[in-house]
Amino acid sequence: MKSIFVPVELHSSIDCVLGTAALLARQFGSNIEGAPLGPDLPDLVAFDMPVSWTASDQNAWREIADEAHRKFESFMMENGVPLHAPGGPGGGGTPTCSWAGENSLGDSQAASMARAFDVAIMGRPGSERGDPRMATAEAAIFESGRPVLLAPSTPVKPFGEKIVISWNQSTETARAVAFAMPMLLKAKSVVVLTIEGFGVDGPPGEMLARTLRYNGVNAEAVTRPKGRVDGESILDQTSKLGGDMLIKGAYTQSRLRQMIFGGATAYILAKAEIPVLMAN
Repeated sequence: MKSIFVPVELHSSIDCVLGTAALLARQFGSNIEGAPLGPDLPDLVAFDMPVSWTASDQNAWREIADEAHRKFESFMMENGVPLHAPGGPGGGGTPTCSWAGENSLGDSQAASMARAFDVAIMGRPGSERGDPRMATAEAAIFESGRPVLLAPSTPVKPFGEKIVISWNQSTETARAVAFAMPMLLKAKSVVVLTIEGFGVDGPPGEMLARTLRYNGVNAEAVTRPKGRVDGESILDQTSKLGGDMLIKGAYTQSRLRQMIFGGATAYILAKAEIPVLMAN
């Protein structure tokens, strides 16, 4: 986790996103690379962007990118994360930061850029105006091929000491666990959580916990009864177990089915109050 990517958009949770990135960078001596983020152009057109969009509008877009840059650097300086040459790695155990690009990236562009990093950090999507956008998170989850760490909308405390894995036996969760190995090895304890009746055919949680122990992770497996809603059960049990971070595969069901019927991923995206690492 030496290379962290943070798309910066001035939404309601940006301080929580940057704070989460700084905490993770301190754990691993990482470089945090920020880049300005804005909606994809097709999204703007969908909202009736005027046909007369001109150079002056492009200048306004550039000003938004400049403001994101100022926010990123001022936050990092105030939180003891010094500037480093763009693209450079963290040095030793000291976190550093850098900035990439002058023009705002669209969601798909940010997802593409995230492919070159160990992890991308962004805000948990919200439903209120000014909240982080679902399109950003979904683009990163589906298109980056990398893990995405979603920061909650409240200030983040140090995390990663007790990690809960929501194990549903899926390939998506297996990939998320593989991506998270550097964090799992640093954790004081890891719980492989299975919710009864939630999952697909695959190896039981104890088998995963055993493999993690072979790799030096202090892991145990637990099974808990299913509640009324799968996502609610996962978050409730994670809280009861004292988890300060959750690992989960994203969208084991098809995205269309999730949109129509809901699902654990959709619930967790809407409700989680701790950092959640997802991969698809």
